[in-house]
Amino acid sequence: MQKPQIVTNNYSNNPLIHQNRQLALAGSEWVRSFACVDMKPLIICRGPIRKEAMDVFEEMGITGYGILLSEKDSITYTNALAPELRVLTDPSRVHRVPDYTGASKEERQKRIQQIISIAHENGYDSIFAGYGFMAEDEEMVASMENAGLNFIGPCSKTVHDAGLKDEAKRTALACNVSVTPGIDNATAKTLLRKYPDIAALKKLCEDEGLNIGDALEGDASLEDKADDVLAASYEKGIDLYTIDEMAEVVVEAVKEMYAQYPKNRIRLKAISGGGGKGQRILAAPSAYEGSDAERVEKAAAKAPELVREILNEVKTTGVGDNKNVLVELNIETTRHQEIQVVGNGEWCITMGGRDCSLQMHEQKLLEVSTTVEELATAAAQETQLEAKATLEADHEALGKMEDEAARFGKAVGLDSVSTFECIVDGGSHFFMEMNTRIQVEHRVTELCYKLKFVNPDAPEEYFIVESLVEAMVLIARHNKRLPKPERIVRESASVEARMNATNQALQPHAGGLIENWSDPVRGEIRDDQGISLHNPDTGVFMKYHLAGAYDSNIALLLTTGNNRTDSYQRMAEVLRVTELSGKDLATNLQFHYGLVHWFLGNGINARPTTQFIVPYLTAVGQLKQAANQLDLEFAYAKIKAGYMQAAGENAASWAQALDAKQLLLTRPIQRLFNEPHYMSGWLSVNKDAVSIDGGQLEFKRNPIELLSELYHYLNMDFTTGKAARHMIWDHDNEILKSALSFYASLKDILGTKDFVELEKGINGPAPEGVEAEQWAAVQASHAGYQAGTELFAVLPYIANATYFAGLQVNPDLSITIPEELKEKDLQDAMNKVLVPPPTAKSDEILALSGGMYYPREAPGMETYVEEGQHFEAGDVLYIVEVMKMFNKVHATFAGTIDKVLVENDGEIIKKGQAIFKVTPDEKIVIETPEEVTARKQAKTTEFLAAVNL
Repeated sequence: MQKPQIVTNNYSNNPLIHQNRQLALAGSEWVRSFACVDMKPLIICRGPIRKEAMDVFEEMGITGYGILLSEKDSITYTNALAPELRVLTDPSRVHRVPDYTGASKEERQKRIQQIISIAHENGYDSIFAGYGFMAEDEEMVASMENAGLNFIGPCSKTVHDAGLKDEAKRTALACNVSVTPGIDNATAKTLLRKYPDIAALKKLCEDEGLNIGDALEGDASLEDKADDVLAASYEKGIDLYTIDEMAEVVVEAVKEMYAQYPKNRIRLKAISGGGGKGQRILAAPSAYEGSDAERVEKAAAKAPELVREILNEVKTTGVGDNKNVLVELNIETTRHQEIQVVGNGEWCITMGGRDCSLQMHEQKLLEVSTTVEELATAAAQETQLEAKATLEADHEALGKMEDEAARFGKAVGLDSVSTFECIVDGGSHFFMEMNTRIQVEHRVTELCYKLKFVNPDAPEEYFIVESLVEAMVLIARHNKRLPKPERIVRESASVEARMNATNQALQPHAGGLIENWSDPVRGEIRDDQGISLHNPDTGVFMKYHLAGAYDSNIALLLTTGNNRTDSYQRMAEVLRVTELSGKDLATNLQFHYGLVHWFLGNGINARPTTQFIVPYLTAVGQLKQAANQLDLEFAYAKIKAGYMQAAGENAASWAQALDAKQLLLTRPIQRLFNEPHYMSGWLSVNKDAVSIDGGQLEFKRNPIELLSELYHYLNMDFTTGKAARHMIWDHDNEILKSALSFYASLKDILGTKDFVELEKGINGPAPEGVEAEQWAAVQASHAGYQAGTELFAVLPYIANATYFAGLQVNPDLSITIPEELKEKDLQDAMNKVLVPPPTAKSDEILALSGGMYYPREAPGMETYVEEGQHFEAGDVLYIVEVMKMFNKVHATFAGTIDKVLVENDGEIIKKGQAIFKVTPDEKIVIETPEEVTARKQAKTTEFLAAVNL
């Protein structure tokens, strides 16, 4: 079984990936016939998938490829030049465009024609669009096909039938695939409000000059005929309805759904959205005050605003754009499952699943493989009945989802790689959408399975494909000649962490400069766009500016294992040793480290829903808030004073010993205080090691060993040549080594590794063969080494003082989330604890992040606020677009706008920049340093009293 190599992108050293390059040398004429070396593709995407495609093409012997390079990739900031250019140095194969897709329909069409011209003028015969931008844009794919270019991806018919969410839902219903309750034809319903019968539709077509042939004849439903009229209007580039008119229909649909499902929220989705964009959720009526009818009215009243937001986000507000929006029941306890599908137009197979439930803002964070083989093994090994039943149910559900995915793929004529997405609620699952492209997390699948293509006339002749990009190229080049492959298990489990440019609250953070990134380690697979490539002449890391013009992703980190636990442990080790530093650089590396350890500590087979991350993040914020209230130095001084008082005439020697150990103990704990995601992980894997019961501190594990493990957990092991600020100091290391050596010997003397038993033994009489005087010295050494370790009590104390301890995995593998952690006010407050807002004067409102500023909801609409206007806490002040995410900024207090300092739509702002001059309704009181110290010492005294210290 091929193990991952220690290389970025992980292709160049994998012999099985070399299959296509070796086809020309193979002995079999049948195998040789599938070579692709004559292809000349143009890569029109960016990021890790562009670098991956470049690597795979090289391995396949495809050397004549070229790439698009957006000016936003290269000129937004210095040092932001696309890292792929470190490899592709031939300027004739690099083609510059203003951006990849264009901001409007007109710009998009212009870009498509520009790409076609670039391809024709430079001899490219095919197009690879990856997983971004126009990868599943029907118009773009059709234009490439009509221009005689081979599109490496699903054809335009498949994109239409499966990629548009409304068409996909209808196809799913036709081939007996379970779907989410809701409506998929809001635009047809809108048209029929204005033109309610066949006669009216025919008159409309005549007036507007729409040629729809005999589409209005036959037995099709009136709504289907309305859809045909709409399709003709989109083709002509005219509007037959307004956004406001459609929004009215959406409101009525929402009200009807609320009547059937009064406790559920409603999800609105643009049919052309994807990757989390073009979706909004309406709150349930229960979130509002009043009678049942009034609550429904208030909840539904938000729909028009959200419809406009959605259409703005996916840029379909232009004349002639299809503005259809799906209205769906939001399954509250949903898990997000994906099935990888591969087809050539005749056959269609699946390659297992991925659990993508760990996400936030509809953006995935940690993705885990789910295969029937791994689930069957996990269920067989599980001893707890409820957990076993859950695993068995998941195994059955995965089989059904794979079966539905294959049927759906065949129904839409899938002729490439796509993803069948489902939501799972208990024992039920619902088809959500098909992404007609390769996805960011595709490697989670390809690391678990490979494809074996066998000559049907000569079974001894075959070749194996491990890369899904390679599979896409093969299908595009040889299509229906390819026999249906057999899927073969490659690795038992895999996990992917998306490393993004986000702050500690997972909010996008553009503009940072990466100055150093440690090399990948054994077992690590790092898809990072080539950022980690060093200067080939000097070996020096080349700085890279995260411009943030497109998205927040920096890299995809993957590991595999013999089972899920193994893959998570390897991921934890990768994250532990990864060193990433720079200027104004914020990433979610610490978040991932804490989250992976949360699952390792609480249950690796836990089944989180898509609602897990925000409450989890809120709990982490509470850890930070509690830590901010405590003074470790003051606490240690109090513990030291207690020892000195008890020691009497030996107080001086005890003071000296405790002083020598102070930083050994406080330094790593203080780092946990400073980095709450690390604290979350440590508390999770050590939740049974330290406890406080009835005010009594109890160690189930030796605190000296816990201390040693904590230094290792924080990647602060003593290492020659490492900067002192990043590791345990040498004198502290000597004390710790001496203590560990002492306890290793003591375990041998007492014949136990259990710390509770060891403590009982050491407090008892001398073991046989040990002199009383010698035993007294051992007891004294034990007391000395343990002195001060009571400080560890602060960690379980913080966990118990917050709702963090309430996040628990249940016997059936579901997760209990305390209701308090779901409260919006607490969530917002903890975001500010994790990422304190910039310090502002009392008469200013500052930008919480850099990005693109918008003072209004959409072009042509009124601004949210203007000079002289009074605003209330919670009112929207402006929108900031950061890395393609649109974030509304709400007022945190009430006041009056004195002056608007940034007025223009689309203006670039920086974090901490003054946006408004204001007069607050209430004077803001700021604590003095003396008041802060007194408050922290008072809270610390409460902690010491609570644990009897």
